[in-house]
Amino acid sequence: MSEHIQKSDHAARQSRRGGKRLAAGQAERERKCPPTPPEVQPEPVSAPTAVKPLIPEWGEEPAGPSRRTEPRRRRLRQAVQSWQDTEGEISPVVTGCQALAEKAKNTRRHWRRLVREKKAKRFPESERLPVQLLLLAWGMLPTLGGLLGERIRASRKQRRERVSALRAKLGHRWRLHPAMLLCGGCVAAAIGLFFSVYTFGTTVLYDGEVIAAVGSQSAAEEAASDLEAVTARTLGESYTIDDSLLQYSSGLLLRQDVVDETTLEEDLSQQIGLVTQAYSLYVDGELVGATPYEGALEELLSQLQSSTADENTISCEFAEDVEIKQEYVPTEKVMNLGYLAELLYSTKTAETTYTVKAGDTWSEIAEDHGMTSKELLALNPGYNIDKIQIGEVLTLSEAVPYLTVTVKQREYYVEDVMYDVEYTDSAYLYKGDYQVTSPGEYGAADVVANVTYVNGVETERTILSSVTLKEPVTEQRLQGTKERPTWLPTGTFRWPISGRITSRFGGRSSPGGIGSTNHQGIDIAGPYGTPVYAADGGTVTYSGWMGGYGYLVEINHGNGYVTRYGHNSSLTVSVGDHVYKGQQIARVGSTGNSTGNHCHFEVRYNGVARNPLNYLP
Repeated sequence: MSEHIQKSDHAARQSRRGGKRLAAGQAERERKCPPTPPEVQPEPVSAPTAVKPLIPEWGEEPAGPSRRTEPRRRRLRQAVQSWQDTEGEISPVVTGCQALAEKAKNTRRHWRRLVREKKAKRFPESERLPVQLLLLAWGMLPTLGGLLGERIRASRKQRRERVSALRAKLGHRWRLHPAMLLCGGCVAAAIGLFFSVYTFGTTVLYDGEVIAAVGSQSAAEEAASDLEAVTARTLGESYTIDDSLLQYSSGLLLRQDVVDETTLEEDLSQQIGLVTQAYSLYVDGELVGATPYEGALEELLSQLQSSTADENTISCEFAEDVEIKQEYVPTEKVMNLGYLAELLYSTKTAETTYTVKAGDTWSEIAEDHGMTSKELLALNPGYNIDKIQIGEVLTLSEAVPYLTVTVKQREYYVEDVMYDVEYTDSAYLYKGDYQVTSPGEYGAADVVANVTYVNGVETERTILSSVTLKEPVTEQRLQGTKERPTWLPTGTFRWPISGRITSRFGGRSSPGGIGSTNHQGIDIAGPYGTPVYAADGGTVTYSGWMGGYGYLVEINHGNGYVTRYGHNSSLTVSVGDHVYKGQQIARVGSTGNSTGNHCHFEVRYNGVARNPLNYLP
């Protein structure tokens, strides 16, 4: 399109240039050959006529055809002719206008010629039929486009007329009075206001008590069915709501009183009282307690952790798997926060295991773990309490905390640095004896460490750095090389005789009603007259009759240890004798408070009886 306009403008400029050249040639010819002036004819004398004005007066209608319908060129020619007739001579203005008109005419002719030449170049004539048909179709396109446009405009006009007629008809028929419109608006507003405040719903009653209101009875029945399933799952047994206590009432209700099914289910569970919606605390999968308050358990656990933390705390965690859930729980599990905090700070009974070691007795194991012998036997049925073996694993019942708080702290402290010991041989000391000649001194070090505590008990210490502040001083000692006499104690004990233990250390029932119920040693059965040997080297401090012990030998082994051998039939040592380890000191008998031949063997340390089995191999 733009290319066509540019080419048209070019043709117009060429036409104007051609017109200028023609006008210049005409002027040159008139200058060389001036036209012959026409003969002057005398004008006939006539009556003066009124001069017709060129421009009509204001408000006067111009003569002739209408200006709207008459072409512009015709009006221009008439105006020029009227001017010429009025003045009687051709004025320079008229001459200029004629020249311009002639120039425009020549320009139009030139432009049309150029357009025809352009079209002839674009669509050259041809004697071939396909080309002629194509040219014919191309020339018909504007005509067909015009016809199609006329049809479209006519169709649109027809539709507009139909719509206008229908609007006019309806507007005339359904024209409403303003009062009717006002009344209808008020009625609609009243209906909308009513249903914005009220709605249809169902009120649920249980045992005559109003529980809540929901949108429909089907929603209420579904909530009751869900509550039955939740209650059965929580209590671990089947449950059905009594239909005679559950009632429904449908009607208009305040919209603000209608709740959803979940709220109805919670309110109904509270009214029944078997289960309730709460926040429950689980420790290692075990339900500890619950509270109806959101966020209360998190705050309680945070206080438990912060109570053991300070500015040097790196981390504070629970060793158990702690979990908080929002769920239905049995009503008896809901408790106040104070009682729940006391429960978490307290301990619970849990089963642990214990491996029997050398010297252990049934009563000692039970006593050390806060149990009686009967309670220990109830947890370990089938055991012979008088014949437990080393390495056997027993089940114990111990009190353990509900929560184990593991705290890792960064600690800064100064610790002692252990000194070294140098030994020098001495022929004046017995082998195994030592004498300090120059005591050692501890050094000092500035230490930074990470320390792990479990419920306040240290379980791990990792040294991060250690800077020595003071070097330790080495200790000098003399060690003996002289042979030790056989009667000197070795520091370890052997069995006085070989045999079966008939009575262990600790509480017991009195044998035959004549023995002690608090047994201070062990009884080892043996035939009458079996030799009794010293458990270790030492000095005899007692040899003779001692009441319920019968014939007794007592040996002092030094370092606070004393051993006793009772109920002997005869004695082979006297007070003040030095005996060595394994030396015979008596023979087995049944003297004193005794019901049979055996050796009563005791170990005392600083005057206090100890279990001999803890010292025997």
